[in-house]
Amino acid sequence: MAVIINNVIVGSPCHRKGICPGDTLVSIDGETIDDVLDYRYYAVNKNPVFELITKDGKKRVIKLRKKEDEDPGLEFETYLMDKQHRCRNKCMFCFIDQLPSGLRESLYFKDDDSRLSFLFGNYITLTNLTDREAERIIKMRISPVNVSVHTMNPGLRSKMMGNPEAGESLKYLTLFAQAGIRLNSQLVLCPGINDGDELRNSLSELGKLGTSLQSIAAVPVGLTGYRENLPKLRPFDKQGASAVIDIIDEFNQSYCGECGESIAFAADEFYLLAERPVPSASTYGEFHQLENGVGLWALFRDECCRLINEKRENADLPNETLSERSVSIVTGEVAYPLIRELVDEVVNKWHNLKVKTYPIKNHFFGGEITVAGLITGSDIVDQLKGLSLGEELLIPAVALRREGDMFLDSMTLSELSEKLGVKVRTVPVNADDFLTALLYEE
Repeated sequence: MAVIINNVIVGSPCHRKGICPGDTLVSIDGETIDDVLDYRYYAVNKNPVFELITKDGKKRVIKLRKKEDEDPGLEFETYLMDKQHRCRNKCMFCFIDQLPSGLRESLYFKDDDSRLSFLFGNYITLTNLTDREAERIIKMRISPVNVSVHTMNPGLRSKMMGNPEAGESLKYLTLFAQAGIRLNSQLVLCPGINDGDELRNSLSELGKLGTSLQSIAAVPVGLTGYRENLPKLRPFDKQGASAVIDIIDEFNQSYCGECGESIAFAADEFYLLAERPVPSASTYGEFHQLENGVGLWALFRDECCRLINEKRENADLPNETLSERSVSIVTGEVAYPLIRELVDEVVNKWHNLKVKTYPIKNHFFGGEITVAGLITGSDIVDQLKGLSLGEELLIPAVALRREGDMFLDSMTLSELSEKLGVKVRTVPVNADDFLTALLYEE
């Protein structure tokens, strides 16, 4: 499949060779270019040969003069160079199927694209993968591959994912592991379905993948109030969350042996549900599963405490130099005790600072949704309207879509600011930005 060039960067190797927008890229070094992975893999070579069809239909073969790894300078209509692959599964726990109607159309698109795993770290189910695509991943050494496994029981996987081919596609895990492709795996756990002994089996089978397996994340199912015509599922309670943590601890002890390095992790939410202390940051190694909420709180807490102590010990911000400052901060219900703990630590160090912390109950998606990443603007307005919020209202950046300009309910930051009559500021989930936002006006 040839692809049309949308733009040529001025001064780039392709621009110097007279390649123009509207020309069609056919191949590089004789290899057909179907998408961004082909382009990135072959175009990095030193002095590659491009075959093109010009806008007026003429064939051109051009040898570029470029340094190895230098960008040739071509841009295409989309970052993938073709259409995004849509998910073929009907998972009983799919969050998109639980969205209310009337949201932006893009929120209802289910992607399951191996290229997005490489480009952005997205998780894929492998059910869209063909043998040819799997071979390409191995050939190009695309690593790591992030896989939504859910269960290693083939029959149960097919049932949970509503796809008869879901069990068979687990074969690619072994294929990748044998080829040395690093893997991160995700298990979305549903009480009474793939926890308990099924979780033990999944951990055991994943462990057989050997050193290619970087990590396993166990994540609790998220249930909204919009599960019409979907399988009945229940949320995890304290006892169920505790059982998951215990099973994972047992696996790590047997799998890791004397090395003591864990490979399987329960999401932070399990510890909060179980009312157990979140492990220390050192437990999580290289933090392969931060996007799944695994080790996020431990890292955040550790970095916050370190920065607080450094600032006080170095006396670069003694209390008397901090102007009187009053701010408010919102978070999800599940993280509220932890955020409040850190806020109290900061306020105890700098007495001129006043902070009000508000847990936002998620009415938009339903009371079972308690994470900060799914807070909506409408819920913030409903629960904070009329309150004295100080100089600024701090919002966790994870509550906004990737572009960072609006919440999932399509309310923009400027609209939120206007409705509440306060300056609104987004705060990334990292310790430095968090502490800076509390202490200083933007």
